[in-house]
Amino acid sequence: MTKIFWFFFSKKHRLPVLFLLLFPSLACAQRHVTIAAPDGTELTAKLFLPAAQTAPAIVALHGCAGPWPKRDDHWARLLAAQGHAVLLPDSFGARHLPSQCKAQIHAASAYTTRRDDAIAAALWLQRQPGTPQGGIDLLGWSDGATTVLATAANPPPGLFRRAIAFYPACTRLARTNTWHAAIPLLILIGASDDWTPPAPCAALAARDPASQIKLFPGAYHDFDVPNDPVHLITGLPYTKNGPGPAHAGENPVARAAVVPIVFGYFRQ
Repeated sequence: MTKIFWFFFSKKHRLPVLFLLLFPSLACAQRHVTIAAPDGTELTAKLFLPAAQTAPAIVALHGCAGPWPKRDDHWARLLAAQGHAVLLPDSFGARHLPSQCKAQIHAASAYTTRRDDAIAAALWLQRQPGTPQGGIDLLGWSDGATTVLATAANPPPGLFRRAIAFYPACTRLARTNTWHAAIPLLILIGASDDWTPPAPCAALAARDPASQIKLFPGAYHDFDVPNDPVHLITGLPYTKNGPGPAHAGENPVARAAVVPIVFGYFRQ
């Protein structure tokens, strides 16, 4: 049975979740740190620390445009308010890479370079005082979510606990018939996403016991980004319809709905 869940935001949870979205806790400390990647690159990273670390630490991976504080830092603060330490490594800055969204071949591949960065970041975070035992959680958006899929397939034993991938590119992995997650994985994607289409992701989840997928009706790519109206992005090399344009931008209902899902999944 295919593990697909269509999530509709209920009135029961609307007010508390909207409050969190509008007023994310500022009671977290933010630090800039440096992490050594396996290729010798000194990655810069942001570390958000909660007042008390009562939940698993998280490595969060940016998308193809590079770090995007409007989304990435916003999520980090929301998660820090739940007791998570959140580390956001920058795979592009130290390598002097521009946005990779319109590149045919990414200079920092999700399947190699960025996967190595994710593991290095998790190992660094695991060693920090106060990091809870039991493994690091992994989170990513778009190209960072594709990195999550690549990392979840063959992670170092015991390093990662569970993972969430926001709108990853699943087409390449769905074609191989060999990909399987070695840790629990949740894919969150808009049902109308025409940049990274949901059908290949649904195919992955259908054949993989460790994976689930949740579809959000009417939502496009970047549906969880606050104050980002839906817009058309042109010149993309890979979309649902091949090279060309795709939509991206906030879906307020889906954005509000996804917050308790993420909180609950990382609390398991």
